[in-house]
Amino acid sequence: MVVVGLAAWSIYAARKRREELSRLAKSRGLHFDPGRNYGYDAEFPGFSCLQRGSRRYAYNILSGEWDDRQFLGFDYHYATHSTDSKGRRKTHHHHFSAVILGSDVPLEPLFLRPEGFFDKLKEFVGFDDIDFESTEFSKAFYVKAADRKWAFDVIHQRTMEFLLASPRFHMEFGERWVIAHDRSRFSVEEFSRATDVIRGVLDRLPDYIKKQQRGD
Repeated sequence: MVVVGLAAWSIYAARKRREELSRLAKSRGLHFDPGRNYGYDAEFPGFSCLQRGSRRYAYNILSGEWDDRQFLGFDYHYATHSTDSKGRRKTHHHHFSAVILGSDVPLEPLFLRPEGFFDKLKEFVGFDDIDFESTEFSKAFYVKAADRKWAFDVIHQRTMEFLLASPRFHMEFGERWVIAHDRSRFSVEEFSRATDVIRGVLDRLPDYIKKQQRGD
């Protein structure tokens, strides 16, 4: 009976989430597709969060324009495997949500997320991330970029202040897209919050960087 009850609850919760996301899509003039898309890992190869495990697919997909920027919001699934002490193989299913927002200027790789305990241990033994003038920001966020100057150009004082005052997500820059995600599924409100954070970072790109990236 417990198994049957859990299955019934799972079906109910999935249906309720689809209904909530459908309402969000209608309120923002977006298209909503509850089906599965198995191609996002290939379409966005630079986003490491979409390359984990196997059996990867997006579902509950919101797409369209959000305040004049190209927008994708979705739940994402991937599977990992382990073997127990008796040699039996187990499959583990993982789900999280993400928002991808388009940029009107070309971008370069950049990775940013809230700093954790193990990051501090890595720093202690010499595996350091990028440190900024703001000690508060450096303690709060883990930042990596192949081009350190690009990181400093993007994350200047106003952007640091904005990020410190905003909800915190894992973020990655692609060539023309930025993704924000978490380790779990977003609430409906968090899709909006993640979008606002990406938009806030992109809107604060300095004019000289925009000209540089456009080749003006």
